[in-house]
Amino acid sequence: MLTIISSSGWTIWPLLFISIVGLAILLERGWFLRQKKIAPLENLEQALTYLKTFHVGQSINPVHLENLEKASPLGQILSKGLQAFLSKSGQLECLEVMRETASPILGKLNHYLSTLATIATISPLMGLFGTVLGMIEIFGSQGTTGSPQQLAQGISMALYNTAFGLLIAIPALAGWRYLRSLADARAHELNDATRILLKNMFTQ
Repeated sequence: MLTIISSSGWTIWPLLFISIVGLAILLERGWFLRQKKIAPLENLEQALTYLKTFHVGQSINPVHLENLEKASPLGQILSKGLQAFLSKSGQLECLEVMRETASPILGKLNHYLSTLATIATISPLMGLFGTVLGMIEIFGSQGTTGSPQQLAQGISMALYNTAFGLLIAIPALAGWRYLRSLADARAHELNDATRILLKNMFTQ
């Protein structure tokens, strides 16, 4: 493997670098976008329990709201909505508070995905560029004395750039599509939980 890398020219090194970046993004986003981290169902259940407590005439412990806010991004949204409701805000005001809280959270769901999409797009082009440069160098150095065996070996080494570029692009593209679906799913879960809480606030 080291022989292939050293024989493929300097263009293989940018490909190695972006492959490491792409792998890091895949691992980080896959860990970050877990439902348990972003929108655990127990946070919605807790918020609804606190709301039922309030509707039957009991007060909600501020410490419970603080703990809910720290629990997850969903908990933060629901806690802000409950705080607005307890301060006698109307339905539209509560909705606006939760939307303002959710806006930066929704933005974080798509962090680095554009970078991963860029890696999936440019890595085959970078590989092709390395192959073209390698073949230019091979044909330029052959002259009239180069043997067909040496020429074939040189071309095969140059083509490693293209192969490596495709090897990066395929999992990067698949990973980008998967992570986009995860981000969309988490966004829908946040929106659904917000809608459920808001409905329970003003339908008692």
